Amino acid sequence: MQRTAFKMFLNPGCAAEYRLRHDAIWPELASLLREAGVANYSIHLDEETSILFAYLERREGHAMDALPGHPVMRRWWDHMKDIMRANADGSPVAVPLTEMFYLP
Repeated sequence: MQRTAFKMFLNPGCAAEYRLRHDAIWPELASLLREAGVANYSIHLDEETSILFAYLERREGHAMDALPGHPVMRRWWDHMKDIMRANADGSPVAVPLTEMFYLP
């Protein structure tokens, strides 16, 4: 499994709504992520900065590169872009983080 982490940017004051939307994550989105090879996916909030820290594991040969073109993913991005920083295509602004330490 490959480990990957990134940060995203929640709009201030939107933490409760972000949690609400993720507590009700669409089953078709969860299935899509799993089918693409995503596992052990978690998102954490730094309440002082409204920065979201995301961590996931993905299998070798994952299909995450195809996710941006999938209609379910595009609908999810559209559903979320009012509460977080988004790119022009509606995808969340996501900044990759460099792994500095790992304890297996």
